[in-house]
Amino acid sequence: MVSVVDLFVRIAGEDPVVQGLVGGIVIAGLNLLGASLIFVWRDPSERALDGALGFAAGVMLAAAFTSLIIPGIEQYSGGDPIPTLVGVALGALFLDRADGLVPHAHYLLTGQRRPDQANPSTSLSLDNERVTPVVLFILAITLHNMPEGLAVGVGFGSGNVENAIPLMLAIGIQNIPEGFAVSVAAVNAGLDRRFYAVFAGLRSGIVEIPLAVLGALAVSVVEPLLPYAMGFAAGAMLFVISDEIIPETHTRGYERVATLGVMAGVIVMLYLDISLA
Repeated sequence: MVSVVDLFVRIAGEDPVVQGLVGGIVIAGLNLLGASLIFVWRDPSERALDGALGFAAGVMLAAAFTSLIIPGIEQYSGGDPIPTLVGVALGALFLDRADGLVPHAHYLLTGQRRPDQANPSTSLSLDNERVTPVVLFILAITLHNMPEGLAVGVGFGSGNVENAIPLMLAIGIQNIPEGFAVSVAAVNAGLDRRFYAVFAGLRSGIVEIPLAVLGALAVSVVEPLLPYAMGFAAGAMLFVISDEIIPETHTRGYERVATLGVMAGVIVMLYLDISLA
């Protein structure tokens, strides 16, 4: 019986950069799959959406540690935690600063702003202009997906396919409910189902695939950067989970469902990590 790792290597070859490219295509494809579910599940309940987003957060949470932080410390830093933890801090700081320039995606769809959220120039009117909200929405979604593509690329760039494949599958799996939830929000805001499903697939391909290749190329060429890069990707993912996904699931009264979703996501990711790696 051919293992998942052997099958992936047969398809993608042994070049880490090509593996990163294939990994980026996989997670982008699953994102498109999630966004396209709007065709068949047109009116999901808020309870179901919160549970699905909680599941996505749980998968990302476990993956950040099992596939990025722990390998970065144990395998690529000789047990020294400093390089990886510096990367974690830099990743969170980057997302924090970038988030101060671009409004959260859910604000552009719901009009609800947090007190500490980005405050774009008043010249960018979100009330009467159609172009400005779409541009800001693209920027916000791009910012949100950057850590995911980078994490997959860094995983394959490390040369450890056994760790990279569970990470790729974890991010791909969480991309399904995440893509679907954003698609639903876009439809509720008045965007056309067909347009957004195609748009979501394109933006995930544009963002996640090149970043996966870039991450694999960077760490395979400059190997000492690997623990920093793994920490950076993990820190950015953890920031998105804590600042965006989990708070979003605790605003409509279904906190318990969202929490159970988080636990289910952690369990699934841990199973994938152990069974595949």
